[in-house]
Amino acid sequence: MSKQLEAKLAKLRALTSFDGDIKFTNAVEDEVEVGEKKIEVGVVTKNSIRFDGVCLKMNHYKETAEREGHRAIDVIGEEDGDVLKRDHRLVNWDCILRTAISDIEVDYKDIKERTLSKVPGYENPVEFGVLTSFAYPLEGGLEKLVVATTRVETMLGDTAIAVHPTDKRYSHLHGKFAIHPFNGRKIPIVCDEILVDPAFGTGAVKITPAHDPNDFEVGKRHNLEFISILTNDGRINSNGGPEFEGMPRFEARVALIEALKKKGLYVGAQNNEMRLGLCSRTNDVVEPMIKPQWFVDCKDMAKEALDAVIDDKKKKIEIIPKQYTAEWKRWLENIRDWCISRQLWWGHRIPAWYVTFEDDHLKEFGAYKSNWVVGRNEEEALFEAKKIANGKFFQMSQDPDVLDTWFSSGLFPLSVLGWPNKSEDFKVFYPTSVLETGHDILFFWVARMVMLGMKLGGDVPFRKIYLHPMIRDAHGRKMSKSLGNVIDPLEVINGISLEGLQKRLEEGNLDPNELAVAKEGQKKDYPNGITECGADALRFALVSYTAQSDKINLDIQRVVGYRQWCNKLWQAVIFAMGKLGDNYTPTDLAGKSTPFICKWILSVLNKAISKTVTSLDSYEFSDAATAVYSWWQFQLCDVFIEAAKPYFSKNCLKSGPEFDSERNVVRNTLWVCLDNGLRLLHPFMPYVTEELWQRLPQADAHPTRKSSIMISEYPTVVEEWTNEKTEAEMDLVESTRKSLKSLSNEKCERRPSFALCRTKEIADIIRSRELEISTLASFSSFEVILSETNAKLDECAVAIVNEHLSVYLQLGTLNAEAELEKLQKNREEIQKQHDILQKKMTATGYEQKVPLHIQEQNATKRDKFEQELGIIVEAMRNLESKISNGN
Repeated sequence: MSKQLEAKLAKLRALTSFDGDIKFTNAVEDEVEVGEKKIEVGVVTKNSIRFDGVCLKMNHYKETAEREGHRAIDVIGEEDGDVLKRDHRLVNWDCILRTAISDIEVDYKDIKERTLSKVPGYENPVEFGVLTSFAYPLEGGLEKLVVATTRVETMLGDTAIAVHPTDKRYSHLHGKFAIHPFNGRKIPIVCDEILVDPAFGTGAVKITPAHDPNDFEVGKRHNLEFISILTNDGRINSNGGPEFEGMPRFEARVALIEALKKKGLYVGAQNNEMRLGLCSRTNDVVEPMIKPQWFVDCKDMAKEALDAVIDDKKKKIEIIPKQYTAEWKRWLENIRDWCISRQLWWGHRIPAWYVTFEDDHLKEFGAYKSNWVVGRNEEEALFEAKKIANGKFFQMSQDPDVLDTWFSSGLFPLSVLGWPNKSEDFKVFYPTSVLETGHDILFFWVARMVMLGMKLGGDVPFRKIYLHPMIRDAHGRKMSKSLGNVIDPLEVINGISLEGLQKRLEEGNLDPNELAVAKEGQKKDYPNGITECGADALRFALVSYTAQSDKINLDIQRVVGYRQWCNKLWQAVIFAMGKLGDNYTPTDLAGKSTPFICKWILSVLNKAISKTVTSLDSYEFSDAATAVYSWWQFQLCDVFIEAAKPYFSKNCLKSGPEFDSERNVVRNTLWVCLDNGLRLLHPFMPYVTEELWQRLPQADAHPTRKSSIMISEYPTVVEEWTNEKTEAEMDLVESTRKSLKSLSNEKCERRPSFALCRTKEIADIIRSRELEISTLASFSSFEVILSETNAKLDECAVAIVNEHLSVYLQLGTLNAEAELEKLQKNREEIQKQHDILQKKMTATGYEQKVPLHIQEQNATKRDKFEQELGIIVEAMRNLESKISNGN
């Protein structure tokens, strides 16, 4: 939000944070009026949360831009004076923002060879991916030493040249000096076996301790001078010499190469593969710069946070998915001190004050580490300052820097509950149960919440960490405003035209070139805009996507598909409620006889409930969504509602008291399914399920029915509904129906059909289920046959259901050649499965390695394949005979 506010003010008022703290912060206090535009902090976020159907206690809504960070530094300082440190160290510096940035704000671009790239603030593209070689003249002028770099401009800050101590080429130069060609500075030649690889390049490495992480360590090892050559906005400072002072760094790069050529020191350039660090906020090239900053010692806190996840005896946190536990371990075991200073206008001001005394020799702000004091407020800081003043006159100024956003965010589990005060909320809710966030900020936010929570709150801030995949566009690209592929949830929910999408881009902060690219990308991806999908469809799509590794390639058309499914759900439920009757009142399921189809739907409902609940408990949200969807679509709508139609038909052949009782059981079963099914689906699709549930007739047996589905009990398994025998029979019915459907060639004519049963058991099941098969398959007649020589089968197409059952469909004129081709394909498919299984069963060590029950299952499966192959072969012989006789 701070970035958006600053960019808006820069665009519409030509005002930046560098125009003065008071003037700028006054302009953004709480909200900003810019013409008719009103920017309100947090409003968009709150609206998105509400429209997405998230039910939260909004009186606990809190942004991280609060004041609790002040207390945090104070507490750390009180508990251990060595935890908080101020030091000169290398930081990631953004020359556009003029601030240090965190590691997470650095994106890396791989460059394979010489590449010209656009850099903010430069009119011409800048060259990267080039290794430039030049020579340093040695003291005495007798030799030159060649070094190479991808950042020539940093040579202005070189304070050493490193060689390997065993490299005989340079053994005579140990302890000697080179002379800087532009300022005459003597540069020592040092031996460093850690950094230098004698086989790489010339074996001599230029050292710029103030502008390179590796060189920084060399500088510390050899006690070198640290010379910073850049201003905060990326220009060469006075340390770079009068010839280059004031030049932007990349213009100085070009000027330096020309100057080296004039001095005869330029050697050449070659392609060089490299990684270029770019600020994710400005796209500026990140510059390593040495700055006085505040750091937090994380070693002990990291050890506690690590143990809380991986130590069985101290384990307090579970990370889901489990694979991120290894990354947690890797990062915390290699943690470094945390730079918490930021040179920004927006955030928690660092509660540290610098005390200046009249007799200080160095008057520069922050020159003496011992002159810093900390406190929760200026009054406490003043009290601490008087302690170190010992009666001397002093002045006190607060550090202008603010805390790193991740530090403020790291306090969130504490601050939102009123910490540092031990409020009732803190006592009740800390630690919380679950944190849900993206895996990309596992270390930068989550780990720091755990470290600070354990340090300041006395316990871990949450018991479980659920890490969701990162959402990308349909092409797998990271969402970026410059690409125009950022998807706003509200625009998916409410829909938006292409013109609306492009207007949003125009109101943003893109430069003309980026705007043109973004508009073109939107035209390609959303030529007709984004269809109104609603929150339910968006929620269900995102949940369904969670099985897709660590990234979600979000295709809006998939969301549209779930919106269409919402319409089908609505129509199906309204249709089903119409079958209940106008004066229907739900009663208990008890009846003299329960129809087979009712037993089956209740049994599979049980399984859907069990799978959904188990999946939700284990955070397998995609599996839960699939279980609910499959039950609604493929079992309730496709099968039960269709199979139940005879019970509501006026033309049904059945009648009498017994059938009336069955009809009532079907009605009650349908109501139970709708009630349980809507409650089961509610967490995924809250809006449509609430609306439909409110329309369901209320049961007399449940006078305590809740006023909303949201607060109703979630479905639980009802043991007496489970019926494995019924499910097995229904599986056979479904296989029969599908096989018959496959023979109909998608024609609408209702034709006679037959089931050839090779065992009495199968024949009994099929006969008892003729009503369901005929209803679901919609054929003119259905007959069970026991003999393969029955003349009725002569002009029929055949499909093999299993080794005990084949189905036939009378097509009028049989195309024997076409049917033979179908059987041949079926035979090849089964033969392939058989061969794969046979190969597995005959593999070396199979009998010793594979459990006995698996061997028995495989043997049964193989026998089944062989029986089916035999049936197909026989059917093919019959068809071949027909073809031969026909000829």
